[in-house]
Order: sequence, then C-alpha cells, then structure tokens
Amino acid sequence: MIARSFLFVPGDRPERFFKALATEAHQVVIDLEDAVSLDAKAAARDQLASWLRTGMADTERGRVMVRVNAFGTPWHAEDVAMLNAAEVRRVMVPKAENPTQLADIAARCGRNVELVALVESVAGVVAMRQIAHATGVVRLAFGSFDYSVDAGTESSGRALDYVRSQFVIESRFAGLQAPIDGVTLATDDAQLIAADTLDARQFGFGGKLCIHPKQVDAVNRGFAPSDAERAWAKRVLAALAENPRGAISVDGKLVDKPIVDRAKRIQAA
Repeated sequence: MIARSFLFVPGDRPERFFKALATEAHQVVIDLEDAVSLDAKAAARDQLASWLRTGMADTERGRVMVRVNAFGTPWHAEDVAMLNAAEVRRVMVPKAENPTQLADIAARCGRNVELVALVESVAGVVAMRQIAHATGVVRLAFGSFDYSVDAGTESSGRALDYVRSQFVIESRFAGLQAPIDGVTLATDDAQLIAADTLDARQFGFGGKLCIHPKQVDAVNRGFAPSDAERAWAKRVLAALAENPRGAISVDGKLVDKPIVDRAKRIQAA
C-alpha cells in the first residue's frame, strides 16, 4: 500500500517519537530541520542517533523517515553521516532544487536509500523534472507554504493549481509514486483537513504531510478508496475475468483498458 500520511515530529523531542509511532501515520518524519532551533540541532541529531540505535524497535524501522537539514547548511553533512551509520533508509530532503545534490545525498546515505524530495521553491518547481529523475528519489512532496512565500502567491485556493498539476505530471512521467501534498495548518478543523485531502486526491496526489496526530485519520481515510469505489473495481475485474477477450460493460458503461487499469489501482490501494 502506498503511504498516505506523513506525520512530522520535532527531532529534539525524543519523548514524542513513540507517541508518533503509536498513531496510524504511515510514515513518522523525525524533523531535524525547521522544527529544531539553530542552537539545538547538534543535540537533536545526537539524541536521534541514540534513539535509532537503542530506542526504536526493528519492527518500526520501516515507518521512520528523517528530514535532514538542507544541502549546504552547517548541519547537513553530519545529519547524512549519522543516518548512514544508523542505516536509515527513508530520508526527506528539504529545499530540493538540484538533482546532482540529491544524487550526492543518495550516495552518502548508502545502498537502498529512498529519498523524498521536498520541493518548496520556484527554483525547485522549475527543476522538478530533473529532480524526479534524480538518483535515489522515489517520491516528490510539495512544501506549499514555503513555495508560496518564495513565489509571492497565496498558499490556498486556486493559486497553486498549476503547480500541483506539475507535481502529478512529473511524478507520473518519472514513474514515481503519486506525490505528497503540503500541510494544512489547522489542526482542529476536521472539515478543512478532509476538504484539503479530497482536493489533493482529485488532483492526483497520493498522500499528505501532517503536523499533528489529529490530522492523520482524516488523511488516511481521504486518500483510501471508498467502499463504493472498491465495489465498482471488484465488479469491473470480475466482468473482465469472465470475458477476458471480448467487450465488456459494467453499470451500463463500456469498459476499456484505462478503466481496467483504474480498477486495478483501486484494488491494490
């Protein structure tokens, strides 16, 4: 199943790591970047390294991702070295703008690393096709608020429609999983979170960044196929199995290859 919810937790709050893992978040993103003050970054890295060695159960390792500090910052190289030593294989790279830098990070992280490239600037959007094809990158994520500040646009409504479409198009063109949409700042507005998730899904996104555990359930449900969609997919595939070579119709509509492909994606979700 494709990961849908990505829950951030501050890297300098190790007491929250287990709480985050106790949620239904598909990926817990321990954040060494924006969530940690400049004077606490080294200590946060050391605390995380200790937790990765002795505090985290091996069964949870696949759910842990780390957002490192950006390439070129004073903390980046040591962040990556620590993750390589700890054999962390899921890394979120902020300020992704340069495919060569991403390939370099992948090489330093070691074999089988999976990079999520967080695109959050105009330069990153312009270079998105190259970023999507960079070595190690398995998925794109949209840093929508940082992008809006950089571009001088609104961070909600139709202002970001064009950019969101680019994420979906470039992800598909590169053969990546569906991209991850940016955060919703409201943590107690369930209707807004559900609406934002639905909007992202309709664009073609496959997941969403979360900043609070309260957002996780709505995101997971919002990106999952509905019961009606699953039932429809089951009917399509059953009809195909009964008549694999002839024309078939389901619910009064002709079924062709794109419809079958959609049904298979729903079944696999």
